[in-house]
Amino acid sequence: MHVLPGVPKVNRVSTSSVPRPESAAPSRPLRPPALPRIARRGFPEGALAALALFVAVRLAGVLMVIVTNAVRGHPLVKSFAHSWDSRWYLHIAAQGYGHRIWITPQGAVQSDWAFFPLYPGLIRALSTVLPFSPGQAALLIAWIAAGVAAYGVYVIGHHLYGRGVATALVALWAALPHAVELTIAYTESLFAALAIWSLYFVLKRRWLWAGTLAALAGLSRPSGFAIALAVSLAAAHEALRERGRVPVSLWAGAVLAPLGWLGYVLWVGGQTGDLLGGYFKVQSAWDSRFDFGLGSARFLKALLLHGGGVVYPAALVIVAAGVLLFALLCLERAPLALVVFAGVLILLVVGGSGSFSSKPRFLLPAFPLLIPMARALTRTWRVRPAHVVVIYTGLTVVSLLFGAYVAVVARSPL
Repeated sequence: MHVLPGVPKVNRVSTSSVPRPESAAPSRPLRPPALPRIARRGFPEGALAALALFVAVRLAGVLMVIVTNAVRGHPLVKSFAHSWDSRWYLHIAAQGYGHRIWITPQGAVQSDWAFFPLYPGLIRALSTVLPFSPGQAALLIAWIAAGVAAYGVYVIGHHLYGRGVATALVALWAALPHAVELTIAYTESLFAALAIWSLYFVLKRRWLWAGTLAALAGLSRPSGFAIALAVSLAAAHEALRERGRVPVSLWAGAVLAPLGWLGYVLWVGGQTGDLLGGYFKVQSAWDSRFDFGLGSARFLKALLLHGGGVVYPAALVIVAAGVLLFALLCLERAPLALVVFAGVLILLVVGGSGSFSSKPRFLLPAFPLLIPMARALTRTWRVRPAHVVVIYTGLTVVSLLFGAYVAVVARSPL
């Protein structure tokens, strides 16, 4: 055999040494490892661990409130089901609208029309078909909705950034200083669950689901305007990007999104005889109106001059942190719907009047604000996991103590 110069010599291999296909041992095709049944059905990897952490932290918060109640001699469920706005929701569930007013020392007439109907309607329905008192039904709805919302936070985080950031998002949301209000008879849990899943369906471009859930969210809280605007703007952006070549479901979802909020506002207007302005007059009696930040400026001035115990300075820190996190969220170039949703909630909190002690609660559904922190913690976890454990432990302790304080000890509005 002649070998060309510069070309390496290749040894021949006898074909007798290579097993023929028919003589080879039968082999099975390679398959990926079998996934757990729940994962194959679309449950994201790691979701159970994240939800278990959320439940553990919030359950610890509930136990802390119970212990604080016992120490102070309060009834067991008073701080959960019968505090501040909870009493209004329970009264609406039992009697309907138009049966309760409150006249403030300044002479303002506060009526139950200020409270949106979905939560009291669900309380009434559940306490009718099941052997629960209205207070027990209210708590059950709030707790289930909190779990559904936490799962939605994980699913969105997993969809956008993967398992690590998704877990960090849920963990941070559970340990917010004001997260105790996810486990009392308030509408934050219900609104968060509906709004978060509406955002998820926007990201998946399932517009009918997004619009329907946004409409329901608009029936649960005045801030339902935020999710309606987020869905509608995301749909408009999608239409512009695709130059109008979009499915009919996109337009249907965009139209559905504001109907819940707008429908209730117009209904209250009809009840008061002022179709367009009646609802806003009702809210004004509760000192709840958009005044472009004048109320926040007056609060800040009073706080600097006279102090404000624990709750009000803490509320100011939480709101200021929310504004900073929103700026960081914009730098993250997060999806438009998440930015609009969080941004409108920040705008309503900073630009609206009302008791400043309640403003952290209004930011609870704004989980996209936590994305920059979650990504930073995930990066730190890869190199210094012990540091993350220490940081998160500190956040959790603060959340438990502050939650018990505002729910049981403080007399400031929740």
